[in-house]
Amino acid sequence: MTTLVIILAVVVVVAAGAFLVFGRKNGGHGLRRRFGPEYDRAVARHDGDTKAAEHELNERLKRHGSLDERALTPEERERYLARWARVQDRFVDAPRQAVAEADTLLAELARDLGFPDGEDFDEQSDALSVHHAHHVHGYRRVHAAKSGEGDTERLRTALVEARGLFDVLVSNGTDRPARRDKQHAEGSGTA
Repeated sequence: MTTLVIILAVVVVVAAGAFLVFGRKNGGHGLRRRFGPEYDRAVARHDGDTKAAEHELNERLKRHGSLDERALTPEERERYLARWARVQDRFVDAPRQAVAEADTLLAELARDLGFPDGEDFDEQSDALSVHHAHHVHGYRRVHAAKSGEGDTERLRTALVEARGLFDVLVSNGTDRPARRDKQHAEGSGTA
C-alpha cells in the first residue's frame, strides 16, 4: 500500500511539473500566435525578457479583451472612406500633413468603433493590438512619422502600412479590405 502511495505521489509530482513546463510554453506560444508581430515588439521592449513581455500582453488582454467593436453604419463607413481618399490625394503635395491627418483619422475611427479615446495613444494602440495585432504596427508608424524626421519614402511606407489597419477597421473588423470605387482602387499608388 505504501509503495502505491509513493508511486501515485511521484506521478502527481511529475504530471504537475510537466503541466507547469508545457503549460507555460503553450501559453507563450498562444500569445505569440495571437499577437504576432506585437509579441516580438513586446519582447524587444523588455530586452528579450519573454516572461515580462507575456505579462504585459496578458495585462492587455485583461484590460481590452472584452471590448466589443461596434459596427459602422454605411454612412459612417463612406465618410471614413472619403476622408482616407483625401489623405491619399494630399500626400502628393504635403506628405507630412497627410500622415498627420491619417493619424488623426485612425484615432477617430478607432474611438468611433468603441476603442479607448485617441487622446492616450498608448492605451488606444494597446487596445487595438489585442483585436488587430497584425495591423496595429502601421498605426504606430504613422503616429511616430507625423512628428519625426524622415524622408518622403519613410512617410509613404508608414501611410501604406497604416492603410492595413484602416481597411480592417472600416470593414467592421472582417479583415477584408474595404471595397473602394474604381478611381481610388487604381489611384495614385501612394497607399
